[in-house]
Amino acid sequence: AAIRLQARGIQTTVLEKRDKAGGRAYVFEDSGFRFDAGPTVITAPECIDELFSLCNRKREDYVEFLPVSPFYRLCWENGDSFDYVNDEDQLLEQIKGFNPADVEGYKEFFKYSEAVYEAGYQELVHVPFLSFWDMVRVAPELIKLKAYRSVYKTVASFIKNEKLRQAFSFHSLLIGGNPFSASSIYTLIHALERKGGVYFAKGGTHALVQALSNLFEEMGGRLILNAEVEEIVTEQSRVIGVKTAGGEFTPYDMVVSNADVTHTYTNLLRSTKEVQSVARRLLGKRYSQALFVVYFGTDRVYPSVAHHSILFCNRYKSLLDDIFSKGVLPEENSFYLHAPCRTDSTLAPEGCDAFYVLANVPNLAKAPLDWSVVGPRYADWILDYLSRTYLPDVKRHIVTQRTFSPMDFKTELNAHLGTAFSLEPTLLQSAYFRAHNKEERLRGLYFVGAGTHPGAGVPGVINSAKATAGVILSELRDVPEFALEPAYV
Repeated sequence: AAIRLQARGIQTTVLEKRDKAGGRAYVFEDSGFRFDAGPTVITAPECIDELFSLCNRKREDYVEFLPVSPFYRLCWENGDSFDYVNDEDQLLEQIKGFNPADVEGYKEFFKYSEAVYEAGYQELVHVPFLSFWDMVRVAPELIKLKAYRSVYKTVASFIKNEKLRQAFSFHSLLIGGNPFSASSIYTLIHALERKGGVYFAKGGTHALVQALSNLFEEMGGRLILNAEVEEIVTEQSRVIGVKTAGGEFTPYDMVVSNADVTHTYTNLLRSTKEVQSVARRLLGKRYSQALFVVYFGTDRVYPSVAHHSILFCNRYKSLLDDIFSKGVLPEENSFYLHAPCRTDSTLAPEGCDAFYVLANVPNLAKAPLDWSVVGPRYADWILDYLSRTYLPDVKRHIVTQRTFSPMDFKTELNAHLGTAFSLEPTLLQSAYFRAHNKEERLRGLYFVGAGTHPGAGVPGVINSAKATAGVILSELRDVPEFALEPAYV
């Protein structure tokens, strides 16, 4: 949003809590290893390219995107594996190996995913749903696409093999959705990946963050690091500026909050009576799962591991019930294993490998655990598992290691309940029913990020910014250029 506004001549300041730009898209560096701490899967690269085009620049001059293949390697404990590739012949041949009858079922599923992609992504992803009538307008199409069904139920209506059902339904977890409750509109992710590919930024995701930061500053934008916002200051139902840590007040004509949306309403706007009803409603919403992440570097290479691996355990639905509903920290879990050196060997010293392994866990409301105690034990258990299975004897080869727990998400990222993706993407928490891109009760306050429409994921948050910037620019048509200064928090 900051780039979009700056590109239109609106002087914009970005206030960043951390010591590097990017917020959640942080980077840790240690002993020659570089670990991306945020998103690692780049899809729909055209939405990123558009930001550079708006500034009459080419993204390729700032950061290189490297294609990833397979998109993901899906692995099960009995030794079965499935390389999710974009080559249709290879894909169908693998499906045939699991269940020949599912070849035709997959083709029908892909047609359905394409239809949802056309209706839900191409047409609506960057459109703000500020009015209930916006939702009414699209309701017939949502009903036609059976958006009231879950991702898993939709996949299961086309595909009969259980492992293939898992392979084509896990995507909603990447944006905070339980496949058994997330709306089937999120099956569009499959078509999105097939049509646009899966990429990785050379140098890591933070190289993309740096490219965007450089672009923003080249256009005249102002980036201030180590500037945690403690309050969005309002007066007479309008935003007048922000107060940063230490109590310093800076006036701004408008504020765009990229902070966790619930944190914004319950903390940054805690003194603003006009929005207290919104804060109460948000506290009653359903929230996504949390994540526990172990970053580690090894003194040897594991060349057989794919860039992105999904390591399924023997449970699927019951595991997700534990995480999303029962608040049970699983003793048996599935994992996402990130091995970026398969695509970019510069992220680790020569002869070494960099990884992170991610486990879905209950958020802090479902399981208020003391992660300072639980975390080290859980990390040890995860690494023991990897040592026995996919990364033989890895514990002996680890030379650097750190963890990031749900409590870290809460304290460092101000994530409500330590969640990784904000509101859970159910049908009744999507589009109009999600946090709006504009706060109608306070003039000059706008939102972007995972908690707003359309939701989490790199394309989601970039398109939320497109929707929000569109609202702001439409409201400023009669305002002379350079007249306003918004803050992007």
